[in-house]
Amino acid sequence: MKTLAELQAIRERMQNQVNLRAEDHNHTRVVVGMATCGIAAGARPVLNTFAREIQSRGLTDRISVTQTGCIGLCQYEPIVEIMEPGKDKITYVKMTPDKALEVIERHLAGGHPVEKYTMGASGLK
Repeated sequence: MKTLAELQAIRERMQNQVNLRAEDHNHTRVVVGMATCGIAAGARPVLNTFAREIQSRGLTDRISVTQTGCIGLCQYEPIVEIMEPGKDKITYVKMTPDKALEVIERHLAGGHPVEKYTMGASGLK
């Protein structure tokens, strides 16, 4: 049995995750495909990496991380879509936690999409 303090700490951590994933269309949205095909391809660690890093970098005031069902491109899973207000959607394919860290650093923090991981990259059309 957990103590009341331990349960409260768990509740607060989970509440932060719920708040992190809440959608606000004025924010940049990071959407990870979490259908069966995405999960089987490794989407859960990718989602966790985005959620953890966005929170630890203090970016939750402008970036939300959410999940969705099937995106329809199973052979390219795990898929991550980044939607920034006023910009075209960027679709990243065959993502890994390491690639997610690079996307966070270069795209979300630095403002420069990582073209080599996008849907339009050579060989991924």
